Amino acid sequence: MREYNLQEGLQTLKLSAFQANCAELSEQFEKDGKSSLAFLEELVDLELESRFHRRIDRLIKQAKLPREKSLKDFEVQRIPGLTKATVEKLSKGTFIDRYENILVFGNPGTGKTHLSLALAREWCLLGRKVLYISAAALLQNLLKAKQDLRLSEYIKSLDRYEVLIIDDISYLSCEGSETDVLFNLLSMRYEMRSVLITSNLPFSKWDQIFKDEMTTTAAIDRLIHHSTILELNAESYRIATAKNNLKKKSSLVCEGNKE
Repeated sequence: MREYNLQEGLQTLKLSAFQANCAELSEQFEKDGKSSLAFLEELVDLELESRFHRRIDRLIKQAKLPREKSLKDFEVQRIPGLTKATVEKLSKGTFIDRYENILVFGNPGTGKTHLSLALAREWCLLGRKVLYISAAALLQNLLKAKQDLRLSEYIKSLDRYEVLIIDDISYLSCEGSETDVLFNLLSMRYEMRSVLITSNLPFSKWDQIFKDEMTTTAAIDRLIHHSTILELNAESYRIATAKNNLKKKSSLVCEGNKE
């Protein structure tokens, strides 16, 4: 059997925090007259904390969040009917264990994507497996998988994500086989995994997405059976910001003219 020195052994065991802190911590504990058991407990705590942070970093990377958004930057007060308590409750992720869905509706610029990305980050911090994908990219992947005769395999691969975030489903225009693959995905996740979907279109206009009344009704029925529906009915944040900037600029010009 091969012999290892301490550092090699820790590296082989993949105890990176042990390896990084062992020498310095040992010297400190010896100087303070602390027991070897206390020394070991401290190293274990450091290793567990290090592994926890590495796992969180890995989950955030796997989620493929295109931008870093936080809940503290989401202006809940701008949205009539939406409360901070509701957002905080969703951020805890308890709905995930019940395989429930979140459906976010609203006009462009009202913060649907911001909210979904911020919630996704919170769930990752709780150790949840999440995947963000635009509806267009998802549809492309589904159709490619069907073409390659591995549609079931691809849909099954998405099962490892506890929450699948499908952003901007309203911009899809599905016809024929395209309707089938998207509906198959939603059906497979029904009461098995959670989805978060953002849409500019209310349910009454989802026939523009599926182009088939029966499929549209069936898809909506599965989504809303166990779901929280958020309606972000507010002025576009980007438009509001532009108006505010214009007011500030006009105010500065007026003050300049007075001088």
